[in-house]
Amino acid sequence: MSKKKVKREYDIEEKLEYIGLDLDNIPDKFMEFEPLEFRIPKFYDEKQYKQYRYVPVNDIQILITPTNRSDDLKLKYKKAQPFFEYLDSEHEENIENYTTFLRMLKDVNVDDIEKIEEEQEKLNQKIPFKIKFEGNYLWQIYYSEHTNKYFMLVPTEDSDYSTFFYLIKKQIENNANDKIFVPVRNLNYSTKYFKKSEFEDISNYLWLFTKDWPFIYEVYNKKNEMSLIIIGETEVYENIKSPYRIKIRNEKEARQLYRKLKAMFILQTELPEYYTFKTNINRKGSIDFYHGDNIIEYENMSQWINEECKMGIPKNEVAEEVIEESNNKLEKLKNIAKKQEEEYLAKEKQITTFLECKKSFFGKFKYYFKYGKKKNKEIVEEKLEEEENVPQKHKTKEFHKKDNYTIEELIEIYKKYEEKENLLKNIVMDINALKLKNKNTKKKIENATAFIKEIDNHKKSIFEFWKYSNKDEVATLTEGETEEVNIIKKITKTFNYKDDFEEFGKTMDKVQRKALNKNETDGVFLTTTNILDILNSVKNNEVSKKDIEQNLKELKEEAEDENILMENEDFNIFGGALKESTKVSKIANKKHRETQKNKFNILDIDKTTKPLGYKLSLEQAIEQIKKAISKVVVSEDLPVYKAMENEKIIPTYFNVFNINPEEEVKKLLELEGNKAKLYKFNLIRGINAVSFTNCIFYDNQNKTLPVGQDISNKILIDMTKMKLKLKEKKVFKVLEFEDEQNDFSNVKIKTIMLVEYNTEIKQKTNKN
Repeated sequence: MSKKKVKREYDIEEKLEYIGLDLDNIPDKFMEFEPLEFRIPKFYDEKQYKQYRYVPVNDIQILITPTNRSDDLKLKYKKAQPFFEYLDSEHEENIENYTTFLRMLKDVNVDDIEKIEEEQEKLNQKIPFKIKFEGNYLWQIYYSEHTNKYFMLVPTEDSDYSTFFYLIKKQIENNANDKIFVPVRNLNYSTKYFKKSEFEDISNYLWLFTKDWPFIYEVYNKKNEMSLIIIGETEVYENIKSPYRIKIRNEKEARQLYRKLKAMFILQTELPEYYTFKTNINRKGSIDFYHGDNIIEYENMSQWINEECKMGIPKNEVAEEVIEESNNKLEKLKNIAKKQEEEYLAKEKQITTFLECKKSFFGKFKYYFKYGKKKNKEIVEEKLEEEENVPQKHKTKEFHKKDNYTIEELIEIYKKYEEKENLLKNIVMDINALKLKNKNTKKKIENATAFIKEIDNHKKSIFEFWKYSNKDEVATLTEGETEEVNIIKKITKTFNYKDDFEEFGKTMDKVQRKALNKNETDGVFLTTTNILDILNSVKNNEVSKKDIEQNLKELKEEAEDENILMENEDFNIFGGALKESTKVSKIANKKHRETQKNKFNILDIDKTTKPLGYKLSLEQAIEQIKKAISKVVVSEDLPVYKAMENEKIIPTYFNVFNINPEEEVKKLLELEGNKAKLYKFNLIRGINAVSFTNCIFYDNQNKTLPVGQDISNKILIDMTKMKLKLKEKKVFKVLEFEDEQNDFSNVKIKTIMLVEYNTEIKQKTNKN
């Protein structure tokens, strides 16, 4: 056990000695001051650093200002005075300044100065991955471009003066090679690699692809050579994020990155339905961009654009053909509609005529003469097949094939294709609407014909005719009758953890409260604990007597450590009720008065429990878990995840998956080694599974338990009830820090193999 470092108290004399400052013999360098001619820019954010440099300590002039660090720069600089005016104890006008300096010296902590010194020693060896470091904000180093001079503003109303006294100490040591690595304030980006507007462009481009605003720094090494470093986070798979760092060493790399990002940005914003670029981390911790399985490299971008254009031109030609065919079909359906409408109106006219003519003998004779002869009516649909064909349009080639294409041409090709897709969608909707209309009109004609046959025998009105003819009207077409075209993309709802999990949890909790009894929820609760492994071993008959004894022994030790294990008689009499059932607790900031489930109570573990009795309790729990799973199904399609090192999933086990992929990836990052495996199951609605909702963790005896899934993101599934079909295997990388709290931590790249399965519900087989 490491001993905590005890802070030593220094008096002012000891601090002066530590710094090396003799107030009776001030070094000449502190008594000199060269005008800075510093001009404060109109637009500058002091909280945003753009340049980091190794600055020689002897090149920094020190100004002290009676302000606070958070004050406006204009005010701080206006009130600033050279350091030597705070060291003068002889002139009356400087006595107040001198007293302020002594107070600052009294308040500073030597340990803090030493911490800055240790930090700068590390920075002289290594620049942090994220560039900024813990003491970053304490340095108020500015640069005057007009005089090419650095200066430090030291606010007297601050609470931390460690950087100020560290700089004094280093300047007194007067080592010509000493440099400090600091953010230099008041400096905008240089135009060496990018214009000002291009920096803004890069931020916008990267946000689109990574969903995270990047930090862009110009970093100068000890030789004053500049490199551009971009720091950020990116989604590497669904909601899983990883840090990244892009380093640009020269103008060529800068131009290539900018052009690549701009090209992808244009394509994704202009054609979002066809071009969405994904990101991944490469071996250097930088970021790679993908379209599908193709990595986008600037050197190969021209070739990739050519290939995309050559694939897009045939798509336009196919779409044009399908549109032509669909238009022909639509015209035929319009002809059917016209003929059917004419026939139905004729039936309607006939019944109206009859109602008028039946009033007199002459009228009846007139009606019989007009409608009495049977006319062979051709079925409109059959006749339609012989209708005149709609003239075929001659297809025109819109694009000329050539060897090299531009992004402008690629956009034009897919814009045309998008227009054709939208046109086709409208045509298909019209076709389906006409199909439904024609089907209903046909039914109306059939009903009208049957109505007219009985018209002489019954007294019916025109209103009864309309009612009778419309009685079989169809509201929508069945799936088989609905027109579909294969070039139209189907939109399906996908489960998003961040947006949909809360509602899913509430739905499942309501279902499980109704479907499951206490014994079943108790059994499922055991799968949320460290009992899961022994449950699976018993379920698969993989457990020995020795395993049971050892597991029981560990459980009793755990119970004793938690002061849970009690005498047998008390335990059996009170069970969970021995605890304060009226105690108010909170779940997701909602109060309740429910008792939390306890695995020791559920398994009847007490000091006298024997291995045989323990095994029997496990077997009973397994049966309850099986019953629970058979009673509950998932309410919607959703993906679930399971992190593994190298082992395989055993289908006959109770398998617990996570609905939140980020939690599973975090588990993978904690594993040793650079490789790991993440399983993904796409559960379909109706598959048996029990979600770890609130009712799994608490006995809801008082009926105060909040509805939802607020305690765990996990779900229990029985793989024996489903069929798996491998969808894909893919690899993505995640960058991690060995120590998140350490600015100088080494980084590791973890390679994760994603194995994704689609699922189906197993059909029950009838046994003879």
